[in-house]
Amino acid sequence: MRVFLLLGVWCLAWPVGLAAQTFFPATEPGRVELKTIPAGTLIKASGKGDYFGQDGSLFLRLFRFISARDVAMTTPVEAQVDNAAMFFWVGEKDREKARGANEGVEFVDRPAREVASAGAKGSYSRENYLKTMTVLMAWLAGRGDLEPAGEPYAVFWNGPFTPWFAKRYEVHQPVRRKAPAPGRGP
Repeated sequence: MRVFLLLGVWCLAWPVGLAAQTFFPATEPGRVELKTIPAGTLIKASGKGDYFGQDGSLFLRLFRFISARDVAMTTPVEAQVDNAAMFFWVGEKDREKARGANEGVEFVDRPAREVASAGAKGSYSRENYLKTMTVLMAWLAGRGDLEPAGEPYAVFWNGPFTPWFAKRYEVHQPVRRKAPAPGRGP
């Protein structure tokens, strides 16, 4: 019962900005930009198959984990789409409380990374993810100085009870600078 009460409070609080900490600024809907995601500690829950077919089980596993350890809820939430995984960021003050894997949750330290980011609004669905990823990849194809450096992933900014038309999300593609072609200057 306690988990459902906490879940209800979180779902109401997250959409209005009461999360403990935001780790990087959101990309505005309709905009594509290059940005650096800071190094950080995240906790991860994994599943099988497609992220959007997980029926909330990844979220519930992470939520139970942070609730049991009194770890603050943060934004954004990241999602690996093709090999289903969900990530919650962990604030500096909560790292020791969250350290250690159990209950199907893994502790992950990530280095800073540069990403191309496309911001959007709408429901968190595979269709919207693919549509936004298409926009992002077209933008990236027009940049002769960048190339993909990993798998794209989704970034969600709002809780589950935010109306679909008000939800904000992004698609990130990790990138790296292309090496100059042989015989050409920098």
